[in-house]
Amino acid sequence: MKGLKADGTPIRVMAVDDSPITRKMIRKALEPEGFEIVAEAGNGKEALEVYSKVQPDVITMDVTMPIMDGLDAAGAIKKLNPSQRIVMLSAMGDADIIADAQSRGITDFCTKPFKPQEMVDKVLELMSR
Repeated sequence: MKGLKADGTPIRVMAVDDSPITRKMIRKALEPEGFEIVAEAGNGKEALEVYSKVQPDVITMDVTMPIMDGLDAAGAIKKLNPSQRIVMLSAMGDADIIADAQSRGITDFCTKPFKPQEMVDKVLELMSR
């Protein structure tokens, strides 16, 4: 199984997206490979509320969401834990969004729609650092 850490435990992922369909796609991409989805959130505010309870290894974070967008939520999480691994998901490969994310310490991106293998590869890449 690809989604296991060196100690044999699953890589723990929190999926944050305002689309339940996208969260389901993330789950369907990762769970068969051995990853564990430990939490889901529909906006950045929910993500912040759930984050400290679940302490995921990796967060998949949509950029555009209601209440609190992914950039603000990711920035707040990075302040709590600068080493938290976050992959930003966006339908837009907008250079301004990427620059904003990078200024908040986020360097990894995945464009929607994504293929299941792209999500697996991105999370594994993040874990290998």
